[in-house]
Amino acid sequence: MNIPWISAAELDAMLSYSVVIDSLDRAFRLNVEVPERSHFDLPTRDGQPESTLLLMPAWHLPNSLGVKLVTVTPGNAQRDLPAIQGVYVLFDAPTGQPILLVDAPRLTVWRTAATSALAARYLARPDTHSLLIVGTGTLAPELVKAHAAVFPLQQIWVWGRSAKKADQLAQRLASDFPATIVQTTSSLADTVPTVDLISTATMSSDPLIAGKYIRPGQHLDLVGSYKPTMRETDDEVITRARIFADERKSGGYTGGDLAIPIREGVIGPQAVEADLFDLCNQRVTVQRRNEDITLFKSVGHAIEDLAVAELLLDLQQRSLDESG
Repeated sequence: MNIPWISAAELDAMLSYSVVIDSLDRAFRLNVEVPERSHFDLPTRDGQPESTLLLMPAWHLPNSLGVKLVTVTPGNAQRDLPAIQGVYVLFDAPTGQPILLVDAPRLTVWRTAATSALAARYLARPDTHSLLIVGTGTLAPELVKAHAAVFPLQQIWVWGRSAKKADQLAQRLASDFPATIVQTTSSLADTVPTVDLISTATMSSDPLIAGKYIRPGQHLDLVGSYKPTMRETDDEVITRARIFADERKSGGYTGGDLAIPIREGVIGPQAVEADLFDLCNQRVTVQRRNEDITLFKSVGHAIEDLAVAELLLDLQQRSLDESG
């Protein structure tokens, strides 16, 4: 069986963030079945951080079903390899035949960044013009690009543990956004209060964003800290913000930014006002006051992967129809 394969480079050439964001918006309104993901922690040798195997299935009957098979290996940073490796398999639901294979790391990057931008479209102030990206990994530039598809960014700040990597990312973003002011910062305390939107994408176990520095009107997009032991914000951030998630249960119990304060009684599970299913289906309409601080906790959802895989299949078929 010859199953089409979409590589990372082909995926980049086919997609745009404006299209992916709209596709995700529609997907959260559909009757998509999403079983709980399977999550396995894998011990490693030589003192390396443990790896994780994730299986994320979803199906949209009677059309298609898919599953993402990925590993998350934090130690890959020392090997000059991406932390996320894997493949996405899309099946034809009526026959059960695999119909598309997709590079899962790149698919994950696109859907994660687009999901953050989708949430910001519902939650952030419409006059958002400045962004601080915290982290310098593979996802960082894509989060900037995705948010830039929603907001006319005039200033971008970059913070990273490595000044060299922060400089490299800033140079790359300056090339991508020549009309935007792009700068690095070595001080989160100084920069956090000055921006409209803060997007974090790290594997930090200790809070990076302190509540005493955030200000009214900001939107926080928390993408890292995918394990219950990891967090990027402290308790004061959580208690000051209006909290939203891609999916209530996962947002509340998988990522440490919410799991830890819930476990310690700082907030209750009901503190999550709404998830993307609520927002996209307009079951909850956010009336945002200028002084509100909104926070979106992303941990990833299989519906996002399925939506982008279906979009890729549709784009591929259109291309074949046009050429044939």
